[in-house]
Amino acid sequence: MAWRTRPPFRADHVGSLLRPEALLQSREKWKAGDISAEDLRAHEDACIKDAVKLLEDVGVEAITDGEFRRTGFQNDMVEVVDGFVSTGSPAVVRIWQGPGGKPQEQGTRQVVGAKLRQTRRLTGNQTPFVMANAPGPVKVTVPSPSQFPAISFQAGITDQFYPTRTDLLAELASIIRSEVAALAADGVAYIQLDAPRYSYYVDAKWREHLRGLGEDPDKMFDEAVAADNHCVEGIGKDGLTVALHICRGNNESKWYAEGGYEPIAEKLFGTLNVDRFLLEYDTDRAGTFEPLRFVPPGKDVVLGLISTKLPQPESEDDLLRRIEEASRYVPMENLSLSPQCGFASTAAGNLLTEDEQWRKLELVVETARKAWG
Repeated sequence: MAWRTRPPFRADHVGSLLRPEALLQSREKWKAGDISAEDLRAHEDACIKDAVKLLEDVGVEAITDGEFRRTGFQNDMVEVVDGFVSTGSPAVVRIWQGPGGKPQEQGTRQVVGAKLRQTRRLTGNQTPFVMANAPGPVKVTVPSPSQFPAISFQAGITDQFYPTRTDLLAELASIIRSEVAALAADGVAYIQLDAPRYSYYVDAKWREHLRGLGEDPDKMFDEAVAADNHCVEGIGKDGLTVALHICRGNNESKWYAEGGYEPIAEKLFGTLNVDRFLLEYDTDRAGTFEPLRFVPPGKDVVLGLISTKLPQPESEDDLLRRIEEASRYVPMENLSLSPQCGFASTAAGNLLTEDEQWRKLELVVETARKAWG
């Protein structure tokens, strides 16, 4: 099987990278008014150039800017769309579990509190620079619209402007669709929707949470698939790869959901109009490979077997064995390898060093070359 030098790549990564400590310090200085926005951007530019060079050096061909200009994978929406407001209590509280201490309660306090009005493009301050400095095809991520009705719809506030989560989802899908279309027009070769909220539909406790809100989780899942399809409908063009990434939470090495793909696999894989699925598979929380039997012929699956949450490197032999196991359900020709999620879905990043991060990405490339030549 041939190695690929254009998307879809055999050795992939989700997108975000650990922010250098000096860059995090610069952002704090900017917030405090100690440096200008121009100074911060110049530092971001330099760090992005370094990250692009390091990705190239380790052999990762899916070039991103590491999401270095973002405070979180979804936060472009809040920063460029008017209508989000801060509240005293979060719309939803999640229990984050994992290394680094006991489980923590965290909630998003940015909720929709007005009619949404987009002021500028979601990635307009990011994409041109990385495209100008990348040695090859560029990958850009955007949040799935299903992310926000789940965490930014608060009864008594949001429903004054959007009566239901369905109404809010439709508005968000239109905004994200316009960004996907703009990225395609820019010549971006690889566009990825980040959709961690699909984990709600595979986890019994989150399905019960949705029922407690008066929602039907199966109906919400159907609407999420339809919204993601709307985001990419008619966008396809020669040389463009569109993907969807699913995880179960990734914040300072912690997670909030668990459950295999079986409850959603047939409809998700069978009706979502993307070219490839990047799927978390680094722990038992993601279940077995059996749900991959529903992946239609010709669609790609990127196996997220390498953990960005832990510093310890995985065994290459174990990775090759698991790839072979997955090939019982999806042909090797349609499989690829990546970490299960980004290294820094939020600016704080996961609990490993930059050096450990680059060793993980080297392992992705080395293992993929052994698996696919």
